[in-house]
Amino acid sequence: MRALLVQGASPPTYWGYGRSLPFIRKDATLPPLGLATLAAHLPEAWELAVHDLHLGPLPDEALRAADVVLVSGMLVQAPSMREVLARAGALGRPTVVGGPAPTTAPERFPEATYVFRGEAEGRLDRFVAALERPGAVADRIVSPPGDARPDLALARVPRFDLLALDRYATQAIQVSRGCPFSCEFCDIIEVFGRVPRVKSAAQVLAELDALRRLGARGPLFLVDDNFIGNRKAVARLLPEIAAWQRAYGRPFDLYTEASLDLAALPELVAAMIDAGFSAVFVGIETPDEAALLETGKRQNLRVPAAEAVARLTTAGLEVFAGFIVGFDADDAGAFERQRAFIQSMPIPRAMVGTLTALPGTALWRRLEREGRLRADTTGDQFDRTNFEPAMGEEALLAGYRRLLSELYTPEAYFARCALQLAQAPPRKAPLRPGSLAALARVVWRIGVRGARRRWFWRLVAQALRRGLPAVPRAVTFAVLGEHLVQYTAEDVLPRLDRCLDELRASRRADGGAAPAARVAASPAPGA
Repeated sequence: MRALLVQGASPPTYWGYGRSLPFIRKDATLPPLGLATLAAHLPEAWELAVHDLHLGPLPDEALRAADVVLVSGMLVQAPSMREVLARAGALGRPTVVGGPAPTTAPERFPEATYVFRGEAEGRLDRFVAALERPGAVADRIVSPPGDARPDLALARVPRFDLLALDRYATQAIQVSRGCPFSCEFCDIIEVFGRVPRVKSAAQVLAELDALRRLGARGPLFLVDDNFIGNRKAVARLLPEIAAWQRAYGRPFDLYTEASLDLAALPELVAAMIDAGFSAVFVGIETPDEAALLETGKRQNLRVPAAEAVARLTTAGLEVFAGFIVGFDADDAGAFERQRAFIQSMPIPRAMVGTLTALPGTALWRRLEREGRLRADTTGDQFDRTNFEPAMGEEALLAGYRRLLSELYTPEAYFARCALQLAQAPPRKAPLRPGSLAALARVVWRIGVRGARRRWFWRLVAQALRRGLPAVPRAVTFAVLGEHLVQYTAEDVLPRLDRCLDELRASRRADGGAAPAARVAASPAPGA
């Protein structure tokens, strides 16, 4: 059986860093870890190949050479996924679609021959039978019935060897699945549950070994949705990672995602830094207590957000954070409160999105009961909302546009970078292969020829006052800014302008009807 595993492509996003990648001669940010994980659990007799559409288009020859095509991705990648499924089907190849999007919304992929929902470990028997023995499984859904989640003791080392690791800016592994909290808008707890499952230290070190032996070095993202979801297990794991890093000359610079209450755990923070962590993504969402209570994010009230960010920064972790606008509790002043809060923080990478009702979430169910759902979500933060916001859609999109335009001017972005440099302790980082060549490209393209060269040199000068170890961080921030500032001005703001124009045109066509009068009949969950 020759299986082609295809990763759906995302449209340009903040997280893609498309305008920053050329400085380090990389083609994409992260490899398709999900497909590499699945590949490790497929029959050994199968001949496997992985194609990531972020690295280039998929030729028909690759589809024709396969006996089956397996496609994976998130909701925002659904158009790309459906295109591959349709192409493979037109060539007579059976297809299976899986991953986050089909798990929560399987009906969105009618082109697929089969649908697999949920996790792979110990759950592939029906899937394999359907492909190896056509007709053996009558159902289109080839994952096991029920919602049982596998023990991660079953997890195998992903097939990193199938990936073009040298083309990615960052490598990735997963340590745990699940989160103990109950945020209304989050689909992680629906997919992976509220009881975090954690791999053993031996499993994690085996994955690090596999990457190291393949030549991977540098940034490594632990993709857990909440790395500290099981604190006791993580506390046992971190010293093992630290010892492994020391034994092999610290090959990886680690970063991950965690809940904001990490700041209340100084011993855990210190252990993370000793293990080689240099950054953490946290979901701050909003500085407004009423909105946090509304959405069930009470863990963010344990330590005031500003204090939490300060603690993590001064300890040595760069904080990059997610924010949301459009909660029912938000009023017209919410955008300015977000702007003022973010701009006062040492958070260069402040990722702000509008609230989205994802299929299967508590938010989806509540809005459905209230009759406020009106469309499927595309997973695209810069599209129109898929529900009727309490403040009205036009007010939300206009405020969101203004907020992003203010946060990602060069002045605002580099001011947050300066705050980070001023508060973070300088940390000496190992010199990675290609670093000097990348530095030369940055100095020439940004420092000499770039439109933001004066901000670049000002930041570098500030870093030098903090000591030489701070300079690489300043240069990194400048490279990231090339994407964040340009992408906002050239892509995000024009797209939001088009959404607003479309919305206003529809208002005029409807004779200025009140928003509530246009809410569509509530669709069924996942529709």
